[in-house]
Amino acid sequence: MSDNKIVKAIKDKSKDLDVEMSFFDHIEILRWHLIRSSIAVLVFTILAFVYYDWVFDNVIMGPMRTDFWTYRMLCKLGDYLQRPGFCIDKIPGKIINTEMAGQFTLELNSALIIGITLGFPYLLWEVWRFIKPALHEKERKAASGFVIYASLLFLLGIMFGYFIVAPESISFLANLSVSDKIENMFTVDSYLSSVATLTLATGVVFQLPIIVYILSTLGILTPAFMRNGRRFAIVGILVISAVITPTPDMLTMSIVSVPLFILYEVGIVVAGVVEKRKLKRQNQLVKTQ
Repeated sequence: MSDNKIVKAIKDKSKDLDVEMSFFDHIEILRWHLIRSSIAVLVFTILAFVYYDWVFDNVIMGPMRTDFWTYRMLCKLGDYLQRPGFCIDKIPGKIINTEMAGQFTLELNSALIIGITLGFPYLLWEVWRFIKPALHEKERKAASGFVIYASLLFLLGIMFGYFIVAPESISFLANLSVSDKIENMFTVDSYLSSVATLTLATGVVFQLPIIVYILSTLGILTPAFMRNGRRFAIVGILVISAVITPTPDMLTMSIVSVPLFILYEVGIVVAGVVEKRKLKRQNQLVKTQ
């Protein structure tokens, strides 16, 4: 039974319909949205599994190679600024496997992570299709670009995390040594977990404007509150940047913190737009009364 038919059947029910039945109708709709989302993730996971040799060499192990795009750009930046310390010419850390099924688990987990990442926009679209019937016409128009904006922000966050945050952190930790007697050797689980966490976490952080929009629409967040809290936000962003990039170089911290500052300012603009819309609606209601 399609979603449209189910929704139509719910609308056609009499007003004295049992509340419990209505609840299970919504659960049935949600179940099909989740099934389709799972199928999309599964398709991308299978594709990543089929082409895993290329995925492993170029995507997963990319930040461990000195010819990675980020390291090459840092070398060019160092040449331009006449600072040879920017160029990363070695990553001494080694990746080892300590479990019997460690490499097989690595293949499954990394393929699943890639499947979830690539299937995220479709998951957002299914979420939008589920909540859309419950919105009023004006709310639908206001949130019509939700899937596009959220997907673009997630993609930008993923790229920023993978090409900036992850390689900077991996390079620093791999080259860190408190003694010549200690050799850096990382397990496959630890390496994959670090790359995935840094990449996906940044993708989630880049959803800040969307979160601000939702909270502003609900009346929880206002642009005045965000402006007054800008000083605290700056301190928080600097702390996050210092944790994400443990290198003492201020330029590296700036590369991470500047996009977060921009996102916060974009959030203030978004909150301001929402507040203006609310005031406009209130004025229209006053005029009609």
